[in-house]
Amino acid sequence: MLLTSIFLLLGCQAAEAGQLEPDVIELSPQAPAVVPALQPTVSQTAVETVSPSLAVPPSPFPTLTAATTSTSEKPLALPTAYPAAPTPVVVPDVYPEPAEAAGPETVWSYRVVNEYPHDATAYTQGLVIEDNQTTLLEGTGRDSSLRRVDLQSGQIQQFLMLPDEFFGEGITLFGDRIYQLTWRSETGFVYDSETFEQLARFFYPHQGWGLTHDGTHLIVSDGSDTIRFWDPETIQEIRHIQVSSADGPVTQLNELEYVNGEIWANIWHTDLIARISPENGHVLGWIDLSGLMDPQLLTDSEAVLNGIAYDDASDRLFVTGKLWPSLFEIEVFPTEGS
Repeated sequence: MLLTSIFLLLGCQAAEAGQLEPDVIELSPQAPAVVPALQPTVSQTAVETVSPSLAVPPSPFPTLTAATTSTSEKPLALPTAYPAAPTPVVVPDVYPEPAEAAGPETVWSYRVVNEYPHDATAYTQGLVIEDNQTTLLEGTGRDSSLRRVDLQSGQIQQFLMLPDEFFGEGITLFGDRIYQLTWRSETGFVYDSETFEQLARFFYPHQGWGLTHDGTHLIVSDGSDTIRFWDPETIQEIRHIQVSSADGPVTQLNELEYVNGEIWANIWHTDLIARISPENGHVLGWIDLSGLMDPQLLTDSEAVLNGIAYDDASDRLFVTGKLWPSLFEIEVFPTEGS
């Protein structure tokens, strides 16, 4: 009787631990084994049941298959105190036109260098070009995920589904680790960059929107005018800046990218990217991407510009949007008279 009770107790504990593992999906037999860390392993039928909206067009996107390996989770060393949460973000009823938002700062325009296919079901929240210059890392919301994508074809090569309670937000690749924020859950994740194995989860006392890094610190936005700098090991806030232009505070700072010593930020619900000084938060200029995506190809009011990836080795710049069918490589240049 005693042995039976022990076996039952161990079985219950294992079942409870298994409820926290996410669906991990591997899209190529040649890809490295992908290791889940949050939900129990599932059958192919279960994957199709929980994520039907992730079905992608038959070309160029492949059918998803489930991986079945497992791992344990290691917590990060966390700080003993966090800074106060920012003032709640108030979403305006009317969004500024580019000319109104830009003020006297330099306005930059663009030219398209290349256009690539992009999964039109991907609600893009984070975008990174990998060092090989052939694959992208992408974090999505709604059907929240982390994925590795072939640049040329748009084909998904590796895929990890977040648990239903998390809305995925910004990602960044720092060394051999991928960091991912979530929106209102005040929770983030750290993954192995090759396998997508979850290494740790961490917590913060505000919303999570955009994420990038400068080689030393993680750089985080929360939808307000505040950008924070975190220690990547402890998630301790080192400092923060308030972003402002000649017209006042700049809010709705969404996806972030660190480009040649500047922080570039998508401004939610606009075609603008703000070029921000990491020293003092001043807006150095605006990139106006009006007309980049044909609006007739978009069917969702939230299909807006969001996603910046920069490869400093080749000086290549990529942008896309939520639910956009295309990803663009662009060059930017200052407009006349600005």
